Amino acid sequence: MRSFLLAALLLPLASFGADAIPRIAVVDSKAIFDGFKGTKESQDKYDKQVAAWEQELADKQKELANLKEKFEKQSLMLSEEKKKSLQAEFMTKQADLQKMAQSLYGKDGRVVRENEKFTAPIVQKIRSVVQTVAKAEGYDYVFDKSSGAVFMSRDDADITNKVLDRLNAEYNSLNPSTPAATPATGAAAPAAPGAAPAPTGFPAAAPVPSKP
Repeated sequence: MRSFLLAALLLPLASFGADAIPRIAVVDSKAIFDGFKGTKESQDKYDKQVAAWEQELADKQKELANLKEKFEKQSLMLSEEKKKSLQAEFMTKQADLQKMAQSLYGKDGRVVRENEKFTAPIVQKIRSVVQTVAKAEGYDYVFDKSSGAVFMSRDDADITNKVLDRLNAEYNSLNPSTPAATPATGAAAPAAPGAAPAPTGFPAAAPVPSKP
């Protein structure tokens, strides 16, 4: 499973004069992302889509393996012309398989884009609620401690649970029939509120059979 670094986050929330002392809060964006009920819902949708793509890739790989097996079993009985025809067919299917794997797992592949599609709205929501809670509590800045860069550690300055409670309360109000969900497992944490995170659990590209 891939892990993604969490960058330190500074959210400016209010302006203050030169002599004023800013109030600073701490937030754990990873805990919020993992504990948000909307994350579990999005993770399930993401997993189903990726599984469908994986199955399509597996079917193509099986077809290629069958063609290779057919070639190896019948090689001695095939004419040179038929051998060349099967070899050409194999090479074409192999290229198609490799192209599909690249389109899925490449740097800007469909798996990455699907991740962004589902995680970006969650991260934007988290950022919005962080700002709402921080303003209500009178904080001027919020630092994200998921990156390991903790700028202050007072317990009363950590608004993580307040943000998570507000997020899930809003989620429940919009999804009244949704049963209580446990924190998502395998879902990625956001790099920081405001920047789309990438999920963990990206499957490795399927191996491609060698040329017959």
